[in-house]
Amino acid sequence: MHVHSIPARPKISRNTAVIGGVLLFHALALWGLQSGLIRRAVEIIVPAEVLSEIIEPPAPKAPPPPAPAPKVPQPKTVAPRPTPLPPAPQPVAIADTTPAPAAPTGVSTPQPPAPPVAAPVATAPPAPPAPPAPPKVELPSSDADYLQNPKPAYPAISKRLGEQGKVVLRVLIGADGLPQKAEIKQSSGFDRLDQAALTTVMRWRYVPGKRGGIPETMWFQVPLNFVLE
Repeated sequence: MHVHSIPARPKISRNTAVIGGVLLFHALALWGLQSGLIRRAVEIIVPAEVLSEIIEPPAPKAPPPPAPAPKVPQPKTVAPRPTPLPPAPQPVAIADTTPAPAAPTGVSTPQPPAPPVAAPVATAPPAPPAPPAPPKVELPSSDADYLQNPKPAYPAISKRLGEQGKVVLRVLIGADGLPQKAEIKQSSGFDRLDQAALTTVMRWRYVPGKRGGIPETMWFQVPLNFVLE
């Protein structure tokens, strides 16, 4: 087995190393001066105590001045008004009754009297509206030709005895034209003639009475004459 020997490194002398370090320091110092690194290093190395001494603390703030006291208003003194002096007497003009020589003279013309003022005519109040006219009333009738009412029968005994006279009857006519009842208003003086008249009017037909054109039940007077021929 063969062992290879490692060649020994050349040893650098101490003096050579010191000289090389000094040269390197100078070179770095020169380069630092040119580039400003030394100034920055000096600024960084400055201790904080020096900075604290350089920076002075701010001066304490002065207390604010006290507020001024409020002004008390002084009462105003009013000067007395001077008393006005009485006005001086003015000269009084005295009227002169003598006419001026150049004053024009004229004749005054009397003015015509003012026309009399006519008194206002009082307007009459408007007349009240007329009341509505009452509805027209049409009385019943027994004389219509279409009714064909017969003449009253003359009693035979009354003819023999010579009884005659006028009977006036009140007949209640219904809205249908039929008699509802009858009564003697004026007698002929003979009972037979009065009864004959009542029987006759109760058999007749009538035209009903109307009020405002509407049929209505009404009383109607019927005169009957019994005369011997």
